[in-house]
Parts: sequence; structure tokens; C-alpha cells
Amino acid sequence: MSIITLTTDFGLKDHFVGALKGKILSCYAEAAIVDISHHVDLFNVSEASYIVGAAYASFPMGTVHLIGVDAELTKENRHIAMLWNGHYFICADNGILSLLTEKIVPEKIVEINIHDRLPENSSEMDVFVTVACHLSKGGLLNVIGREITEIKQIYDLHPVVAPDNATIRGCVVYIDHFGNCITNITKRQVKEVAKGRDFEITFSTKSIKAVKAGYSDFTINERFSLKDYEGEKLAIFNEAGFLEIAIYRSNPSTVGTAKTLLGLKFRDVVSVVFR
Repeated sequence: MSIITLTTDFGLKDHFVGALKGKILSCYAEAAIVDISHHVDLFNVSEASYIVGAAYASFPMGTVHLIGVDAELTKENRHIAMLWNGHYFICADNGILSLLTEKIVPEKIVEINIHDRLPENSSEMDVFVTVACHLSKGGLLNVIGREITEIKQIYDLHPVVAPDNATIRGCVVYIDHFGNCITNITKRQVKEVAKGRDFEITFSTKSIKAVKAGYSDFTINERFSLKDYEGEKLAIFNEAGFLEIAIYRSNPSTVGTAKTLLGLKFRDVVSVVFR
């Protein structure tokens, strides 16, 4: 069974996602199609990068990940396919893959060049579907593209370590369904820079003194139950290894969220300050 995952900003109101799946099945009926997300903010490559990076490792090696965010073919955004860490990724060269390739060098990258082989008026998704099905069937990257060695980088996706190692300055790159604010600062980076030092997380005029082991990592005794901590701000390293600012038991309708209670927004600065 070959798996093709889909990550897009298409939403679910319109026919686009259904039509995309239909095209895949028409090309390769045996494909197993898995939705990662279709609610990426429109044209938000930073958010798409985080979502794909957080999800891909849950799938078997050889999975093909089709990313339909800001996918229009332009002079600035060519179409690429990449073999990286045993997985295939198909998208526009708009910086989406720059967070992944920061950690592990790709096995191979090609600039897709099959556009003129498809019927006239074929869309970007027709190209991506053709490539995804080709790779899912065991096809080679060289058949659908010309090998390249570099892809576009989004440098503001990368946190900055101060020259004196006193701080790591990052930003919010994703806000999830619970209103939790995920940054581009990783647990690995903090550990490498900290070298055993204590630290606190700062943003706006607020600070959090320590990272918790989990959302419910509060002191429980005769005086305080977990119920008493609802609405408290906290920081954790999430399953994907990124620093996350959250509200315990967040609920947009009742308790509130890190977004609403702490005023954090996409691209807001978050720093780790070492002591």
C-alpha cells in the first residue's frame, strides 16, 4: 500500500479537496490518501512548514507528502520534489521545506519539469498529482525533474541565538485548534545553548519561569487540585519538539487561550533568556 498525504489551504467548504482526491484515485486507484490538514491559513508557508514537519514522521518510510499551499508556478516559485529522511515531499519552492532541511540534508531534490507533458490547461495540482502517483508507484525522481542542490529558505523561520549565548530569539509560527502558540524554538536548541543553565521564556511584557513536563504538570496537594490551575499560563516542549505557550485547559468559549489571554499572535517574538 502506497500512502499519499495531503496538506493544503483549500478548506473543506468547496470541492477542491474532493476533486484532488479524485484525481489521485483516477491516476492510482490503490493509493491510500491521508489528510494532514486542509485548514492552513491562506498562503501561509510558515504554518504549512510546521504542520508538515510535525506530522510526517508518523508515517512509514516512502510516504509521499503533497503540499498544496502557495503552489502556483511562477519565476520565483518553481515546483520541486524532494526525497528527505526517507519521505517524498512535493510542493512549490516557496520556503515550506526550509525548516526540514535545516536539520537533515536531503537525499535528492529535483525541479519538476513535466508540465509540458500534461494536457493543456492542466493545473498545479494536476502536476503534483502526476508526480505523487509516479513516486508512489516506485518511480524515480530523475524521470520527473532535473536535479538541483538548493531550495528557497525562509530565514525568519529560524530562531536566532545571541552571540554571547544569552538568549534565543524566535517567534510564533503556528496557533493550533486549542489556541496554543507554537514557536520555532526547539528543545534541542535550548538544550545545546543552555549547557545546564536555568532559563525563562519571555514574550511581550510576560514571562514563564520554567518549562513543564506536560500540560498537567502542576503541584497537587490538599489545598490545590488541577481544577484550581485552569487558566494558568504554561510552556512545554510539544510532541514535535517545539516550544509551545499554552493555557491549562484552554477553551476559547470559557477559560480562554494563549492567543486570547496572553495576546500572542502569529510571528510575535518569543525569547528564551538564560540565567
